[in-house]
Amino acid sequence: MSTDLIPLLWDATLQTLQMVLVAGAMATLFGVPLGVVLHLSKKGQLLENRLLHRSLGLVVNIGRSVPFIILLVAIIPFTRMIVGTSIGTIAAIVPLTIGAIPFIARLIEAALIEVPVGLIEAAQAMGADKKQTIIKILLPEALPGIVNSITITLVTLVSYSAMAGAVGGGGLGDVGIRYGYYRFEPDVMIATIVVLLILVQLFQSLGDAVVRRIDHR
Repeated sequence: MSTDLIPLLWDATLQTLQMVLVAGAMATLFGVPLGVVLHLSKKGQLLENRLLHRSLGLVVNIGRSVPFIILLVAIIPFTRMIVGTSIGTIAAIVPLTIGAIPFIARLIEAALIEVPVGLIEAAQAMGADKKQTIIKILLPEALPGIVNSITITLVTLVSYSAMAGAVGGGGLGDVGIRYGYYRFEPDVMIATIVVLLILVQLFQSLGDAVVRRIDHR
């Protein structure tokens, strides 16, 4: 690998981090509340609403069933409407966010299911209303699982961002395709994969460290 590709890999890494962190933050902002509502609205939960649960569940399932590479192309008009272009790092954040929201929502729903029912019943027995039970019992108890869900989402977004590079999204995927594949330079491809693996390990290690710090069970 020639030395002039080192700055290119560095810039591509920064672009990938930008895509992953911004899309991860946006997906968390919308996906976590969606996952909470999915859990609370199901049968037997605090805010039971079967119609709402089925409707949201259908939307989430549809979102999760669309392969990301197809989603990238399918929402190009929407991406152009939001950011004014369908090419580049900023444009890639739009499909990354949309693809990650239903993903993290289901993970959050699963994390909330792990909270022992006895804790909820005990809080209600002591006079806590639904709002207090959700804010002071359910969410704090599920916090390690929520953080783990966000970590998994960030790791998944790293691979999604690489796919975005295949259609002009920039980042490490773009470098791997343009310089490694099209120019038949396997060392560039290997370097790209190594950097992606490092990013995945970094996000996973940081997430695990936070979970260990807040999990007092």
